Formats: sequence, C-alpha cells, structure tokens
Amino acid sequence: MPPYKKLGSFATLRRIVARLRGPRGCPWDRKQTPGSLRTSFLEEAYEVLEAIEKNDPDALRDELGDMMLHVMLQSQMAAESGRFTIDDVIEGINRKLVRRHPHVFGGNRVSGAEEVAANWEVLKREERPEGKSLMDSVPEHLPALARANSLQRRAANIGFDWPDMSGIMEKLSEEVTELEKAGNQQEKAREFGDVLFTLVNVARRMNIDLEVSLREANKRFSERFRYMEAQCRKRKLELEKLTLEDMDAFWNEAKRKLR
Repeated sequence: MPPYKKLGSFATLRRIVARLRGPRGCPWDRKQTPGSLRTSFLEEAYEVLEAIEKNDPDALRDELGDMMLHVMLQSQMAAESGRFTIDDVIEGINRKLVRRHPHVFGGNRVSGAEEVAANWEVLKREERPEGKSLMDSVPEHLPALARANSLQRRAANIGFDWPDMSGIMEKLSEEVTELEKAGNQQEKAREFGDVLFTLVNVARRMNIDLEVSLREANKRFSERFRYMEAQCRKRKLELEKLTLEDMDAFWNEAKRKLR
C-alpha cells in the first residue's frame, strides 16, 4: 500500500512524481528526458482514443491517468531545470480558458456553439504575434490526415474555402484524373497526395471525422477478412489457394452477415 493517505488528491500525485524523480527515486523515471517520453506519450493518447471508441469508462479512467502522469513527468522535469512548473501549466490554461470564453466569464453574448467557435478563432488570431503565419499553429508532427484537416480548417476560418460541395467534388474528380495521367513514380505520389488532401476537404465539409471514419473502415475490413478466414477453416479450405472469384463470394457473404 503506498505511504499516502489521500490517493485521490492532485497534491499526492505531485509528491509521488517528484519522489520518483528524486535522488532516491526510481532509476527508470530518473533516467527519462522530455524527448525520451515522446513515443509513449503518443501511444497513451491513442489508448485514450481507443477507450473512448469502445465506450469503456473504466479503461478511459485508467488511460486518462496515464496521460496525466505524462503531463506531470514533463512538468516535473521542466521544474528541475528551472523552466516552468505544473502551477505555471495550470495557470496558463486557466488564463486561456477565461480569455477565450468572454461569453461565460465576461459580458459577451452569443447565439450558440457556431458563434463561440467563430469567436474562438478571432481571439486566437488576436493572440498571434505579428508576422506569424496562420499555419504555424498546426504542429508538423501531427499525423498527415489530421494535419491536412487542421490546415484546411484554419484557411477556411478566414474565408479561403470552396463556396459549396460541388466545387470540392469537381476538384476531387480533377485530381483523380491527374493521378490516372501521372507518368513517373514521383508524379504519381504527388497526385495521390493531392487526391488525399481533397478527400480530407470532402470529409471536413460533410462534418465527418476522417480519422474515426478510416478507423471504422479498417475495423470493417479486418472483421470481414477474419470472417473469411473462419469460414475457410470451417469448410477445410485454404484461403490463399482460392480463386479471386471465390474470395469475392466469401467477402460478399461477410458483408451480408456482419452488417
């Protein structure tokens, strides 16, 4: 049992992390640097997403705890080097939340969520240093599809956007045609990127979460393929030796069964 009574206290978490990083703490925790934790931080973020998608509150509670540990470790390391503390982190987000919600903490009035989102972007632009690009606020290390979506949203927020869906669909058709006509591998890769970028635009305008949509498509494909494998085992067939027509028949059966 840990030597702490108030295990539900934020102050207790702070003391535990400080002790882990201390002279007589954990060798693994003491060895970590801000850079060494990057990969595991990203993995924890994906585990949070998975818990949300599975609608598993117990898993979500645990994964949020793991994410909080990363925040605490990064803050503790920053405090050790004199850069900032967890108090500075909390103060910063508190200031930002109050500043960007004048309709809650000030006298502003809004008609609904859409106006709130529009005001949020205006406030962000006011905070941006002069000469800094609107694109600078989009992290370069975001997954490519997520970054494309963020880049497009920021451009759309200042009016640089297609007036309606028909224009985007025409652009998609144009990009597919250019992909079909591409000659060398470099051109094909470039045009394929343009097709994907336009598809991100389609998803954004249709209010589709492209990451969730693709993950669901991956899930459907995996489940249907597993069904094919199971049916082959049941019928004592080898999937890899079937004709493409037979595979298609199994695939269509899986689509009917797993709707």
